[in-house]
Amino acid sequence: MRCPFCRTDNDRVIDSRSGDDGASIRRRRECLGCRRRFTTYERVERQLLTVVKKEGVRDPFDRDKIKRGLAKACWKRPVTEDDIEVVVSTLEGELYGAYESDVPSRVIGERLMELLKNIDHVAYVRFASVYREFKDVRDFVDELEPILNEANRLEG
Repeated sequence: MRCPFCRTDNDRVIDSRSGDDGASIRRRRECLGCRRRFTTYERVERQLLTVVKKEGVRDPFDRDKIKRGLAKACWKRPVTEDDIEVVVSTLEGELYGAYESDVPSRVIGERLMELLKNIDHVAYVRFASVYREFKDVRDFVDELEPILNEANRLEG
């Protein structure tokens, strides 16, 4: 592993820990050249999934793209990066468990909304507004009504 600081290919592993519920290994390393420390992650290389969009366009599955979309929806909300990572890891595990190659984008969007709804309702509505392409305020109201009804039911 090349050091990201001095580019020397000589390091030692200081600590290894399992992450993502056993789906990855986090390794803390020390460069033997410059003595700086850095972290690497090891994951099982899986067959790549392809996301099939509504128009039939096919793109490779990109967990970072999903994380960026979730981060936008969760902006200025009490949602941590770890929360987002759990959502993405959960989704990714489910997709690799259920699909061999082609995944409809609809499946990804609907599942992300379900997972977000359990974390933060505002982030959920933000995500839904983009995913479902809300056209006007009525679309927001229609999405919020079930959430508000559930909250009222729990209070009453």
